[in-house]
Amino acid sequence: MPSKQFAFAPRLIYSKRLVLTKIYFIVNVSVENLAPCKKLLRVELDAKSVDEIFDAITKDFQKQAALPGFRPGKAPRDMVVKKYGAEIKDEAKRKLIGDNYRKALDEQKIHAIGYPDIEEIQFDRGQNLIFAATIETAPEFQLPEYKGLPAKVEAKSVTDADVARALDLLRGQHAKFETVTRELKAGDVAVVNYTGTSDGQPLTSLAPTAKGLTEQKGFWVEIKPGSFIPGFSEQLIGAKAGEQRTVNVDFPADFVSKELQGKKGVYQVEVVEVKEKILPELNDELAKKYGADNVEKLTIGVRTDLENELKYSRSKAVRQQVINTLLEKLNFELPESAVAAETRNLVYDLVRQNTQRGVAREMIEKQKDEIYAAAAGSAKERVRFAFIVQRIAEQEKIQVSQEDAMRRAQSVAMMNQIPLEQFIKDLQQRNGVNELFEQVLHEKVLELLEKNATITEITVAQ
Repeated sequence: MPSKQFAFAPRLIYSKRLVLTKIYFIVNVSVENLAPCKKLLRVELDAKSVDEIFDAITKDFQKQAALPGFRPGKAPRDMVVKKYGAEIKDEAKRKLIGDNYRKALDEQKIHAIGYPDIEEIQFDRGQNLIFAATIETAPEFQLPEYKGLPAKVEAKSVTDADVARALDLLRGQHAKFETVTRELKAGDVAVVNYTGTSDGQPLTSLAPTAKGLTEQKGFWVEIKPGSFIPGFSEQLIGAKAGEQRTVNVDFPADFVSKELQGKKGVYQVEVVEVKEKILPELNDELAKKYGADNVEKLTIGVRTDLENELKYSRSKAVRQQVINTLLEKLNFELPESAVAAETRNLVYDLVRQNTQRGVAREMIEKQKDEIYAAAAGSAKERVRFAFIVQRIAEQEKIQVSQEDAMRRAQSVAMMNQIPLEQFIKDLQQRNGVNELFEQVLHEKVLELLEKNATITEITVAQ
């Protein structure tokens, strides 16, 4: 679960023309707690420092000014001030507020995130500068013991039977289907026409986007458990071409179409053809189609892939369990802006996924409240864990190097089949470099948690 960007210091825009090394002294700083994770920082800077900055910036403008009748850098000060007075004042304000805002954060040991809301209260030549900054801060919490967290994984290894099933799946990708005149049996493919209803109404009355579930002609369904809709294909066993059957199904609670979850459906099905699935022989010729020299090497490769998949699934299970445990142990207030930003990101992702699935824009608009509610709940957990990751990284002194980030960039670019140079360019254009570093940091912390977890292997009843 990689997190989105959290900037732990504001990026105030200030002059790049002027580089000063003198430290300006803050007269007074006061901090007021407005709400959890929100503070009001009030800063006052002495008038002498204000005037010195004005003078330094004026001299800098004077050196570069090109006014009619004067060589560059030779224009009188009063003429430069008259022409560029507003720019000089803006530059001084940016410099003074930018530098002293950061200095005040350091002095008060405030861990600010995001961008401050700066209010200028008093600013001009010969006066103390007074400004206020409303800032959001990182939440305050104490880390529990995060090493040795419990996790359970299934006691499982890759068996010869697993390898055989995987090889059969590879054979199935090159299977042939021959029309036969006998009754349907397990493993066959039925070509069917069907219409589906629920409570006597077409399924589209409940789920307008479920047209394919409501009616199809010439639909291929393999006769095996879980094919199409759970329980559908098994009820066709024994049927012949031309025969019609009524098929009753229960849509699962996690069914892809949310409107049909937990509903009962009735299908009127006509069997058009019965096709027997014929697998090719497992031989060296088939192995070469998968890039292996022979069956032996194909088998070794399949076993290695299955072992890697098992290792990945175990790792994923352990990580999710330690994440859940930490989230259960730690419940603290979150910065509103961080949650809002993450919610927007998740809403965008959900809308994009629905659009790719073919859901109409009008339907997405109708479900916007539901989409936002789902995103908001998930966003809070993601932001909370992002802060936990940051705190663990600080405690363990985990850092991300440029080399770490580059390896991550190469991996993501390769996975998405994008040239590395183009990926980095896109990343820079959308200000996503920090996000890349955070993803690597997130991964390093999860590796630490997984490595130190107390893992118990359990036997799951078959």
